[in-house]
Amino acid sequence: MLQTIAFATVASLGLVLGSLVGVFWKAPRPFHAAVLAFAAGSLIAALAFELFDREKHQNLLVASIGLVAGAAIFIVADAMLTKHLPKRKAAGFALLLAVTLDGVPENLALGVTLATSGSVALLTAIFVANVAEALGGAAEMRAEGESPRRTILLWFVTAALLTTAVFLGRFLGSESSESFLLAFAGGAVLAAIADTLVPEAYREGGPYVAFATVAGFLLSFVLASSN
Repeated sequence: MLQTIAFATVASLGLVLGSLVGVFWKAPRPFHAAVLAFAAGSLIAALAFELFDREKHQNLLVASIGLVAGAAIFIVADAMLTKHLPKRKAAGFALLLAVTLDGVPENLALGVTLATSGSVALLTAIFVANVAEALGGAAEMRAEGESPRRTILLWFVTAALLTTAVFLGRFLGSESSESFLLAFAGGAVLAAIADTLVPEAYREGGPYVAFATVAGFLLSFVLASSN
């Protein structure tokens, strides 16, 4: 139980810290870009070595359905948000949506891994990505006219939701559902990387931000290899 509490707390703490910083400090574009790129690299490694570890997906059909379903739900929801929200409010809420849609299955999957030893690499990738997305999302919301109180509240509610997802994955997940949950999380993560993290990082930071992506991948790979 203590390990589950620790993992759930750390995973969601990134949202709390990122949103508090983002509300009161507008990060320089190069710094924000580097953090986003680092998070993208971390998530790519976690996707390859944790969420899509071959041993966890004996049924290729289940894994394929989960991957496509996770990506499709993220893409459709993001497109609907972009269409129905005013342009001036789209960016911040798009990042909040990205955190929620890829975070719920991610944290469910993280909870499922706690049935054995837990995945430190996946936990680290989630934490870094949450810090980056909450920092940028909260800053965008403030720039779009949201009050500090409402902005912080939205990110705290999201953090509570993702904390709950870890516990649900730990206590309600099973070996039969693990493959689908991990694949679904992988699809949502992959879509979020392609749709949100990488484009924004490279738009704000230019080509040299790729070094941060490599650093994030390397750290997550080392953690996955030693876990």
